Amino acid sequence: MVKQIFINLPVKSLERSVDFFTQMGFRFDERFTDEKATSMVLNDSIFVMLLLEKFFKSFTKKEIPDTEKSVEAILAIQVASFEEIDILAQKAFEAGATPTYTEDHGWMKSVGFADPDGHYWEIVYTDLSKLPEK
Repeated sequence: MVKQIFINLPVKSLERSVDFFTQMGFRFDERFTDEKATSMVLNDSIFVMLLLEKFFKSFTKKEIPDTEKSVEAILAIQVASFEEIDILAQKAFEAGATPTYTEDHGWMKSVGFADPDGHYWEIVYTDLSKLPEK
């Protein structure tokens, strides 16, 4: 079974990305950090590897998507409460994120943003006790 997940993202500036995500409250594992990459810790089993584009490119023959023109994925982060969405989203916007959308269905709320490299993220909370019956 899956023990951990590592999401790899290309970034233009490692310093800018680390600064952005640090302002959001994330920490980094220095054991997996050098001048080409760093490991952002989301929790004990989920990590985002931020790789300079040139280093990222060494793992694939395909082109890196131009985030000005396309979205390669939306990375959704589940938080513990509706209030926590607003707190984390505010931190992202203060750090320079671009808002993409907000949805509130009563039982589920999500706020989307693009990070400085144009990667799409979503902060979401779902209260299944309020999920409408079908």
